[in-house]
Amino acid sequence: MVLGSVEPAQEIVLSPRVSGQVLELAPNFVPGGMVQKGDLLLQIDPADFTSVLSERQSALQQAEASLEIERGRQSLARKELDLLVDTIEEANRSLVLREPQIKSIRAQVDAAKALVARAQLELDRTKIEAPFDAQILSRSVNVGSQVAPGDELARLVGIEKYWVIATVPVRSLHWVQFSEADGEGSSATLHNPNTWLPGAERHATVSRMIGALDQQTRLARVVMTVEDPLARNTEGPPLILDTLLQAHINGRPIEDVIRLDRDYVHERDTVWVMKDGKLEIRETDIVFRDADHAYIQDGLESGEEVVTTTLATVANGIGLRKVNESAPEDESLNTEAAD
Repeated sequence: MVLGSVEPAQEIVLSPRVSGQVLELAPNFVPGGMVQKGDLLLQIDPADFTSVLSERQSALQQAEASLEIERGRQSLARKELDLLVDTIEEANRSLVLREPQIKSIRAQVDAAKALVARAQLELDRTKIEAPFDAQILSRSVNVGSQVAPGDELARLVGIEKYWVIATVPVRSLHWVQFSEADGEGSSATLHNPNTWLPGAERHATVSRMIGALDQQTRLARVVMTVEDPLARNTEGPPLILDTLLQAHINGRPIEDVIRLDRDYVHERDTVWVMKDGKLEIRETDIVFRDADHAYIQDGLESGEEVVTTTLATVANGIGLRKVNESAPEDESLNTEAAD
């Protein structure tokens, strides 16, 4: 079991791209409100931008009209040039056909089109829309507020998924699968015994590891992804940002090991074993530890009798006797040193 904090996978500070007065706010543009991608959240007064767009469109129409007039002049010049085939030098033909004037007016038309597009873009930016499905965390403006580029309008978090960032001992990383590296991440079960109802849980997938240790705990940090964190279409409690949750990560299968209570593992990973009525101090190879158990790959065989009591004298070969004859199912037993 590890502890992890609930963090947003998507979070933005919403800011305007143009200046103006706020005319309208959407009814659900409030703290806690739910919005969908493309929903109109806020309308800035478009009057000035509409006026600029009209001016730019008029300038474009004038430039296009000038281009049509110049093309008419070019057509007449071409007819005159056909009558003077051998009297005009080739270098002067472009001047007679008014090609420099045509190029100049075409450039004016292109510039006018760019100004119209810019004016239309700024008009469109008076409408502030939700960039993704989100929940509003905070709002900093109201109807009548004067806003400018860079001002904070609101904070939004995406609601498609949240992250749970947990700290894990570095030695345990070998047993964890990451979806971004391995294709399929380890599954995890999340609990909050302090606030959730008994038996309530959420499920997550281990996505990746953050490439730096936690500076305070010196533990590795892993990111778990929770889909539909607000449980709109999922059974289970909704997640609240910044909550501390318990996470049980299902790691890679550990094969050919014996699970033993950690209380029965002593200094230098030794285990006390009773064999033929005598104490054997076994050195073991522990490949993994969790909160309650050690997983031993070498040094202990299934069915051997593990000493579970504290001994006054600990030395290889001392005599032992069982306190009771019926050993527990985990092959451990209570013993005492024989006189």
